[in-house]
Amino acid sequence: MKLLRYGEPGQERPGLLDARGLLRDLSDRIGDIAGAALSDVELTRLRAVDSESLPLVPGQPRLGPCVGQVGKFICIGLNYADHCAETGQAVPDEPVVFMKATSAICGPDDGILTPRGSKKLDWEVELGVVIGRQARYVSEEAAERCIAGYCVVHDVSEREFQLERGGQWDKGKGCDTFGPIGPWLVTRDEVDNPLELGIWLEVNDRRYQQSNTRNMVFSPRQLVAYLSQFMSLQPGDIISTGTPPGVGLGQKPPVYLKPGDQVRLGIDGLGEQRQTVLPPLE
Repeated sequence: MKLLRYGEPGQERPGLLDARGLLRDLSDRIGDIAGAALSDVELTRLRAVDSESLPLVPGQPRLGPCVGQVGKFICIGLNYADHCAETGQAVPDEPVVFMKATSAICGPDDGILTPRGSKKLDWEVELGVVIGRQARYVSEEAAERCIAGYCVVHDVSEREFQLERGGQWDKGKGCDTFGPIGPWLVTRDEVDNPLELGIWLEVNDRRYQQSNTRNMVFSPRQLVAYLSQFMSLQPGDIISTGTPPGVGLGQKPPVYLKPGDQVRLGIDGLGEQRQTVLPPLE
C-alpha cells in the first residue's frame, strides 16, 4: 500500500493511493497514519479494504508528511562510502547517529524556508525507514519485522550551522522545513529489496545526486538492530538512512541553495518530492 496524509498543515487526513493512482480517503477506517496504526495487524486490516469502496478525494490537495505524530526523527551520517570520500571523511566502523528535530518535518512539496543568517543551505536525498512495532535489543533478523515501510526523506542541511558553529551536527539539521517526508509511505510488503532502489536529486533541473541504495554501508535492518541497542524504537519513529554523493558541499567549488531554487528528488517506487527554496522570514 501507498499510505499518505493530505490537507492543510495540522489538519491532515489519512489516505491512500489506489492502483490507478487516485487519492482515496481513509478517515472512516483509521484515525491517522501514525503510531499503533502502523503495526502489521493494522496494516493487514487496511490491506483487506477494497480501495474502490473508499471515497475519492477531489482536486489536488496539499500532501502532508506521510507519517503523523513522529516521536523520533533519527538520522544516519556518512552511510555511503562515496559520500564519505567527497566530504573527506573516513567510512565509519559503526553508524554515525544524530537527531533531527521533529519540528523540521513538513510535506513533500512544501517550501524550504531559508534560516536567518544562512549561507550554506544544502540538499540530501535519503531513504526513510518507518518503524511499525517497538524495537528494543532486536537482532537483524527481527529488525526486518519492525519496519512498517519506507519513504523519501529530504535531509535539508545548513553546513555552516552544522560544521562551523561548534558542538554537534544537530543545529544544522533541525531548522523548520528541514525534514520533508513522503509523498507516501510504501509498506514493507511492496518493497522487494530496499537495497536495490535508485535514488536521485536535482536542483534547477541539474542532477547532482544519482546512486542506488545498494551502496549503503549499513542496511536498513542493520540500522534498526543497531539503534535498538541504544534506544527503544517506537511505532511511527523515522530513520533517515544517509545520503549518496553529490551534495552541494561536495561540489568544486561548493554549490548552495538560494531563494527561488527548485529542488526535485525521488527514490524508485517511493515517489518524488518538489520544493521551492523560500527566503528567510522577516
